[in-house]
Formats: sequence, structure tokens, C-alpha cells
Amino acid sequence: MQRLGFVGLGNLGRHLAASLLEAGFPLTVNDRDEAAAASLVEAGAVWAASPKGVAAASDSVFTCLPSPKVVEDVLCGDDGVLEGLSAGGTWIDSSTNDRHELLRLAEVAAALGVRTLEAPVTGGVHLAASGQITVLVGGDADVFAEHLPAFEAIGGKVFYIGSLGSASVIKVITNMLAFIHLVAAGEALMLAKQGGLDLAQSFEVIKASSGTSFVHETESQVILNGSYDIGFTMDLACKDLGFAHELGEEFGVPLELASLVQDTFLRAREEYGGTAWSPMVVKLLEDAVGADLRAPGFPAQIIA
Repeated sequence: MQRLGFVGLGNLGRHLAASLLEAGFPLTVNDRDEAAAASLVEAGAVWAASPKGVAAASDSVFTCLPSPKVVEDVLCGDDGVLEGLSAGGTWIDSSTNDRHELLRLAEVAAALGVRTLEAPVTGGVHLAASGQITVLVGGDADVFAEHLPAFEAIGGKVFYIGSLGSASVIKVITNMLAFIHLVAAGEALMLAKQGGLDLAQSFEVIKASSGTSFVHETESQVILNGSYDIGFTMDLACKDLGFAHELGEEFGVPLELASLVQDTFLRAREEYGGTAWSPMVVKLLEDAVGADLRAPGFPAQIIA
């Protein structure tokens, strides 16, 4: 089996890495916080002290990182992936990245004989934990086919989108829709609350209606619980909405609704901080109305 590396063991990455390990791939891992790798090392992964060390021990290296700047540092910086990965190896970026930055870094890698795939994932941390998240892959079709067993190990559905950069576009689109749905779900629940309806029943009615969404069926639950814990931060949401705004400008598509939602998230980040969970965007509405959205029987976290 391919020797795989994984750099970036945050809320999402640690689950993707665990799925690769469970599928039997020899796995070497690194994160800036060594404690994040503890459970993986206990399960058989090998810790490396740097991204370079991960790459030197691997045929292909996954990265799952919070921003384009961090991706660049991990790939190209001192003791970075490209210092350790041999010619013919593959860098696979599962971050939600800027398309143009991804293409630029792929050129840097290609000059060293390293191939690039993008493999962002969508569906939420709970699906990553169960190995059922959706994987979106862009890059050379032959390189994709070579790594298909790894993608099938981390995801329930794997889509080959096309050339490098194409998966970044559809990933941004799916995230944009999720954030729009999140704000809409909060407004719907608040209307139900202020209308004197039972919120638990209202959740079920919406779920069974034409107005339902994946976001309502998952994130509305942690809102009704009050934890807001979906494993995805306000900083990440604002970053991804910024990517959507940039795509709209680049492609000449007016994104009126997405722009309104972006403004709402920026206000929420200013109010609650960048590390707040993204569903706390709904707390802006709760605070404005002076009423919380709580109902008994809903979980603090979503488990697939």
C-alpha cells in the first residue's frame, strides 16, 4: 500500500487521518500541536517532528490546514513538505483553499517533480468521523485513479471534478450554500419561537417539509441544544465566504444573497470572536430579539 503522510490534525484532519489508518495505510503524521496526534500514534501512526519528516517517510502527503498562508508555509517553508517529498510523490491538499493559490503552489511542486491533487471534503466533521464525508477531487485523472483507494477510505462518496482547481470552486459553492442555509434556519426557528410554537416539533416539521436542508437537519440541532458545536469556526466560515465573494467577482456573478450572509458572519465574528463555532451566527438574532432558541432532547454534538 502507498505510504501516506498527513499534516494538519485539527477538528477535521484528525478524522480523515484516522480513516486512512483504519484502512491499513502506513501513516506518518504531524501537527503543530503534538498532542493532536496522540490517539493516532496510539492506533499505529508514526509521529514526525516536521512536515519534511512526514514527506520523507511518505509516497503521498495530505494537508488539511486552516488558511492559504498556512498551506504555503507547510508546503514551501523550512522543513516543509517539498523539502522531504521525492520526485514522483504527490501532495494532496484537503484544505479549503484559494484556487489561484493552489495552482501557484502546484507549479512550485511540479518544478521539483511533485504531483498535486486537491481533495477538499464536505458534509461536516461528524461524517468525517464515520468515514462517510464527501470527497471532491481535482487534478490529473491518472493521479486521481492511483489514489482512489485512499479517497474511498476517508469518504462515503468520491467525486472526480476535473482539472486542478475545479474542486476548489465546487467546495466553495457548497460552503456558501451551507452558510446561507444556516442563517435561514435560524430565522425560521426564531419565527416559530416568537409565534408560540414548540421548537422541537417545529424542527421535525421543517425536517419533513420542502423547506428542509442538510444544515437544518444537523446544525439546527446544536443550536437548539445551545452548544453551537459543529466543529467549524467563525474564522473558517468568513474565510470561505470571502472565497465565494472572490469567485463571484472573477466570474461576473452577482452574489446578492451570499454577500448579505457574508456581512452577517463578519458581524458575528466581531461580536463572538473568530474561534466561536460558526452556528453562533444565529446568536446575533437571539440577542437582537432577546430570546434563545432552546429545546430539550437535542445533542451537543452531531454523531453520524
